[in-house]
Amino acid sequence: MAEPITLHSAFANYPHVRAIRNGSVSSPRIRFDFEDVPVITRAFRRMVRSLDFDLCEIALTTLAQTHAFGKPVKALPIVVMRGFHHAALVCPVASPIRGPADLRGKRIGVRAWSQTTGVWVRGILLDEYGVDHRDITWVTQEDAHVQEYVDPPNVQRIAPAQDLNAMLLAGEIDAGIALARIDPAMVRPVIANPMEAAAAWFARTGAYPVNHILCLKTALVEACPWLPGELMRLFVAAKGAATEPCAEARFSPIVGADPLPYGLEENRTGIELCLRYAAEQGLVPRVYEPGAIFA
Repeated sequence: MAEPITLHSAFANYPHVRAIRNGSVSSPRIRFDFEDVPVITRAFRRMVRSLDFDLCEIALTTLAQTHAFGKPVKALPIVVMRGFHHAALVCPVASPIRGPADLRGKRIGVRAWSQTTGVWVRGILLDEYGVDHRDITWVTQEDAHVQEYVDPPNVQRIAPAQDLNAMLLAGEIDAGIALARIDPAMVRPVIANPMEAAAAWFARTGAYPVNHILCLKTALVEACPWLPGELMRLFVAAKGAATEPCAEARFSPIVGADPLPYGLEENRTGIELCLRYAAEQGLVPRVYEPGAIFA
């Protein structure tokens, strides 16, 4: 038997991948050399800027931008993180904002213009509520993972000493998307009854939002055509071996028994919609077919 291939790998320690990280699910054809990246989005940046990893977790929007800028990366339809994002858009409890229509002309904070949760929220605002992202000023704290991308004119960058959470509570921005570590008692969703709204949206669209997937260097896909299939087998086995529920389990009442489906066809609707949103928002030059960016 040929020597196993070693994959320098970075992905978060989710319950559904833990059996691969601890070795209880393994393959004689693959060895994993894990690097722990505490803030996993920093791995995305390293992957697309300097190809630091063979196998890496990556955001779907970042993946689309790697294709736009010719980065040698291909995705696997293994969705390791996902969710509904109607609740991610928040404003202060005492804000005069009554709903999405009141966001026109306002300032909204988001970690980066290219953040996938932001892409989902902006797409939903336009499709469902008629609120165009071009009628809002977007306030960000960092650039895109793909260095060559330039944010549009209605995106502003805060100074390093500033903080989006503090700015929201001080009234310097009107709303925020997926703001980490903000006191939930201080904010409320802009979209009323967000989980009910998400369930109704899913029933209409069939789209279960995809956020993070896995990707490989294109050279490895070309040199080892068997590798994507073997990785899929391993990650399916690891999901089956999980001893605790994934965070996505809370969405089972909406999506059914498997809250974390793998496979391109199983996720095509959500992937296609996110790629449309990315094109509409100017993150990529046109709408890509999933086959162009997935191995």
